[in-house]
Amino acid sequence: MCESKFEKMKKLLWLFILTLLFACKSPKEVDAPEQPEVAVVPDTPEEPDVIIDDTWEDPERPVYRATETLLTDLIHTKLEVDFVWEKSQMNGVATITAKPHFYPSSNLILDAKGMDIHSVKMNGKELKFTYEDDILNISLDKTYTRDDKYTVVIDYLAKPEEREEGGSAAITSDKGLYFINPTGEEENKMPQIWTQGETEASSVWFPTVDQPNAKTTQEIFIKVDDKYTTLSNGKLVSSKKVANGMRIDHWKQDLPHAPYLFMMGIGEFKVVEDSYTRPDGSKMAVNYYVEPEWEPYAKDIFGETPEMIRFFSELLGVEYPWDKYHQIVTRDYVSGAMENTGAVIFGDFVYRNDRELLDGNDQSTIAHELFHHWFGDLVTCESWSNLPLNESFANYSQYLWDEHRYGIDEADYYAEQEANGYYQSAGIQGYHDLIWFDYEDKEQMFDGHSYNKGGRILHMLRNYLGDDAFFAGLNHYLESRKFQAAEFHHLRQSFEEISGEDLNWFFDQWFLGSGHPNLMFIPFADQQNQELVIQAYQKQDLDLCPIYRLPMEIAVFDDSGKHIHEVEMDELEEEFKIPFKGTLKGYIIDHQQMLLGEKSVMDKPAAMYRFQYYNGERYHARKAGLKLGFDGSPDAQKMVLDALKDKFWHIRELALDKVNSLTGESATAAIDIVKSMVENDPKSRVRARAITVLETIEESEETRKNIYANAVMNDRSYDVVSEALAGLASIDPELAMAEAKKMESEKSSKMIFGILQLYAAHGGEEKVDYFVEALSGTTLQGWDRLGAINATTLYITNHGPEVAEKALKIYEGEKEGGGYYMQMFLPQNINYLNEYFTKTIVELKEELKAYEENNDAAYADKTRKKITAFEAVQKKYQGLL
Repeated sequence: MCESKFEKMKKLLWLFILTLLFACKSPKEVDAPEQPEVAVVPDTPEEPDVIIDDTWEDPERPVYRATETLLTDLIHTKLEVDFVWEKSQMNGVATITAKPHFYPSSNLILDAKGMDIHSVKMNGKELKFTYEDDILNISLDKTYTRDDKYTVVIDYLAKPEEREEGGSAAITSDKGLYFINPTGEEENKMPQIWTQGETEASSVWFPTVDQPNAKTTQEIFIKVDDKYTTLSNGKLVSSKKVANGMRIDHWKQDLPHAPYLFMMGIGEFKVVEDSYTRPDGSKMAVNYYVEPEWEPYAKDIFGETPEMIRFFSELLGVEYPWDKYHQIVTRDYVSGAMENTGAVIFGDFVYRNDRELLDGNDQSTIAHELFHHWFGDLVTCESWSNLPLNESFANYSQYLWDEHRYGIDEADYYAEQEANGYYQSAGIQGYHDLIWFDYEDKEQMFDGHSYNKGGRILHMLRNYLGDDAFFAGLNHYLESRKFQAAEFHHLRQSFEEISGEDLNWFFDQWFLGSGHPNLMFIPFADQQNQELVIQAYQKQDLDLCPIYRLPMEIAVFDDSGKHIHEVEMDELEEEFKIPFKGTLKGYIIDHQQMLLGEKSVMDKPAAMYRFQYYNGERYHARKAGLKLGFDGSPDAQKMVLDALKDKFWHIRELALDKVNSLTGESATAAIDIVKSMVENDPKSRVRARAITVLETIEESEETRKNIYANAVMNDRSYDVVSEALAGLASIDPELAMAEAKKMESEKSSKMIFGILQLYAAHGGEEKVDYFVEALSGTTLQGWDRLGAINATTLYITNHGPEVAEKALKIYEGEKEGGGYYMQMFLPQNINYLNEYFTKTIVELKEELKAYEENNDAAYADKTRKKITAFEAVQKKYQGLL
């Protein structure tokens, strides 16, 4: 089948997404590409030959990112702030109570980035200070000991917009304090202020010891126009109206936390109230701050939060420790989400209406940020090298919630996606130790190791220790280190205290080692001796990885049923002999499906894989059985038909991909099943996939047209409707365009993107106005917005310079106000258009030459005008670069 422009568009966008996905803080929107069943560890570049000469040079000391030395213990931080919106500045007064950590001191040294420091006082008297290189060094009135508290008052001006901006792919800016559309010039964007402290950007908006091993209680008085809602950490103690239509809100948190977790949010948000009931029967506020148009959907988006709090509290044996749990959605956010204590911030990607939520939700991100309130907020990594103590646990919470809420298959599926994310990101960015002491920049810690790999390591530890010991170990860690900072040895010691076992072997290979196992198994059924003989090999690069100690289970199926055998790999080559009775029907290596690493099983018969599909209890086993057990035989074809009705949606989705390989009666039966799936499958993603498969198996265009049209008009899923529109367009473009027009005003990012894809391939010049309208609003978000720019680019290439001229404002708008990824993506699109303009101009000039040689003045004049128009619009687009 010829590849359509629609398919090219999807591939172009996916290639870009691959370069970004695995650096993101919370990559929840897009599934990572699946690893093949037999995968190969990416080659590690060979070390260059060492050239030895007789010139002696002193060796360099290895880089070691030590935990910050604490000279001062923060005790309490009180902030009083108001805002100069038109200048994106904040007036602040910070009252800091502190004491020397151990040694006597007459100085207080604080981080204070890009500020004007007006004065520093103690007891009303001026103190001397120096302020350079973003460090505020205050000379105290005397030398204080660790038993002495003191309080200083700092009057300052925060100027985040005047600061040279840094950042990374995970947290794209370090300005700390953000004024979004402060003067209201952007019509469709609500003016708002919010903060982002991690990693060390809180000190852009208040002076502090900006390190993760610092802890302080806090309170903040926020002065705003009375129309604004505010949010910060702790409880809202008071809200008092003052002169000139202003109001002062007083938020206070009595439990200590790290400065990077301080938070403010300000805007005309609607507050949707919810609550969590504690074991003692008391109610705790759980509120959702959203823009007015999203108020009806706030509980649809966040409504599982109270149940998550209950579930995690009971699972950990540590009741949620903070005084509230509010969540706020902001515009132009610089990361995915952030676990500010009791005041979590999300980017606007979580905005979904009830129909969009049929196609996917952000519960994994919500769970991730909530779990941080134990791992990160209650117990905080003492250095960024120890970041996995925060992020690996938050990543693993996604598995725990999926397992609880949706079942083990759902949890295992997304765990596979997380593992693949680690493999992909490490293949691009390189391998390093999980606890990484020699990074170049702390922002590098926010990668597929700290998140994805760490989550998978915790799952292996859980499987090794067992649930009771694992969760008791977590409880011990939290109780022994609460309101303190920790390093990974504290975690190990907690598990050792509970289990009674020395676990250095596990932590050395997984926390202090890099890479992962690459395992090859060669099984042989020795029928005479009634033994399954397995030759096992560790084939990973030993310059990069250790020789692993890998406890695992092997399941064997024989005439007497299923038997589980525990084995341990700890050599490069070894042999396991496992007994069976009668006929060996099947076996599953790593029965728990928990090992992080690449595995290949050699020479396993397809019939055994089919047995595995029917008898393997876990998702991974059934998936492998379906994929590797298909050999075209009647039994294999029956397996595919059965898999179309599997209990788990992704197995059904995989089975759809094999329908084209069916023959005879199986193929005929599959057509009826697929038609039924389009209408009746409970998972919208499967219905959408069934629509695309239908095009290749149902010969009747009229039948397909009716099915597509029915899906467009009656299915509530936007994913399904988008796929059905594309299918309908391949048969009856006019009808597809007419149906799409009816949905142009839908408040759905996915739907608008689907319509733009359709218009890119089939829309006339008049549709340019819709492209401009869609991309001028705020409905299109996240990856959909990037894809919409891609669709616009391809739409322009199907039309003349007039369309390109009208569409120019789209690219100008994104260049001015687009986010981090848009700034990376936009030049690629503009360059693509530039190449199109150049090619078109060359072709037109060749046509002009022919017209002039034939003395065809009318066509020559018309062509000259086209050339002039294309050259003019090309110059404008080039100006954007």
